[in-house]
Amino acid sequence: MSKQPETTYIQQGGPHSDFSGGELDQMFSQALSRAAAAIGGVSKTLILPPDITRFHSRAGFFTDIACRELGGAVTVLPALGTHIPMKDEELGRMFPHTPRDKFQIHNWRDDVVELGRIETDWVEKAAAGAVRYDWPVQVNRSLRDGGFDLILSIGQVVPHEVIGMANHAKNIFVGTGGKEAIDKSHFAGAAYGMERMMGRADTPVRALFDEGFRRFGDQLPPVLWVLTVIGPRTKEEAAKKKPGPENQGSLAVRGLFAGFGRECFEKAAALAREVNVDILDEPIKKAVVYLEPDEFRTTWLGNKAIYRTRMAMADGGELLILAPGLERFGEDQAIDALIRKHGYRPAAVIRERVRRDQELAANLSAAAHLIHGSSEGRFTVRYCPGPGLSRAEIESVGYEWGSLDEALKRYDIRVLSLGWNTLPGGERIFFVPNPALGLWAEKERFNAGQTPS
Repeated sequence: MSKQPETTYIQQGGPHSDFSGGELDQMFSQALSRAAAAIGGVSKTLILPPDITRFHSRAGFFTDIACRELGGAVTVLPALGTHIPMKDEELGRMFPHTPRDKFQIHNWRDDVVELGRIETDWVEKAAAGAVRYDWPVQVNRSLRDGGFDLILSIGQVVPHEVIGMANHAKNIFVGTGGKEAIDKSHFAGAAYGMERMMGRADTPVRALFDEGFRRFGDQLPPVLWVLTVIGPRTKEEAAKKKPGPENQGSLAVRGLFAGFGRECFEKAAALAREVNVDILDEPIKKAVVYLEPDEFRTTWLGNKAIYRTRMAMADGGELLILAPGLERFGEDQAIDALIRKHGYRPAAVIRERVRRDQELAANLSAAAHLIHGSSEGRFTVRYCPGPGLSRAEIESVGYEWGSLDEALKRYDIRVLSLGWNTLPGGERIFFVPNPALGLWAEKERFNAGQTPS
């Protein structure tokens, strides 16, 4: 393989942009054509979109276009990371025009190769001393050994609890990474303190992934990054749009960025900071977050309700999570068992358990998740699950339980608006219809950040 190229082909958008499907198709098709010409033609392509948990990223739309435009042999490898493989109906919903026989499943435990390792001293310095270990640069073996001319990495840039802003090299090193790499990178972020990173483009974990790609990216085919920024439409914007799947209801594509190199990520992250980070002048005493049942079936994913609102929550406040599709805690059976064993506890408790429990120490991504999912005693987390999880199960992992039926009667998600709402009885709440789309933070807490616990 040769050195990774660095050319940006698309950097379009702004906080009030609202691109149509036709505009996106045209821009992306032109970028694909230019990128293919720049590397001397493409006969075999590997596409790395996110899975159904990033349905709103529009990655399915772009994957369908890429399959249409590139021709030749195309393989689609959803960047699952630790997530459950997609079901046939999910593939059909997200990638309606991509044949099912083009899909390959990533296995994070067994189907990886190591490109190299970043030494302990480098990792420790990048994490400001929060951890001390080396880090393996791992990818699904198809990326290195599949004989592809081009890797097309597609996804959304949005605030993220592990890395600060999602996507770019994370899509490769976590989305197609192996157990050790995912474990160690997640725990490094948790130990450093996610509240110091969320909504920020340059963080210790981002530095780790950037360094891995800088050192070892030449073992891979050229990687063309395709990055979207998605934001909620105003009521006025939504009223002007014709109903239909292309318009994504209340969501707008605010930006599209594509190219080789890191510049497209930097541009996308700057826009995501404007579009997806909502800085509040006052803390939230009562937040109500709704988890779409097709998207959130585990607390591994559903806890975005906690991650994305925690910097906005008032001390002593309550976070009410309406989770009709909740079925279990972990996406992975082994991680589910660890969550049930240890529960969501304060960081100091989980760190001590990592020192004493060999099984948890061998699954640091689970330990990181347990830290992320705790409110550290600052506010109450009350889960209102559907029939998939019982009250006893919810309470066993450290959360309060609530009745979903009663909560939905009191908080009618059909009439609530994103943000502050005052109910007929005078109760004032902050409503979030999908926590995956943003980050909410009280101004002073966001500006100050948090030191590690």
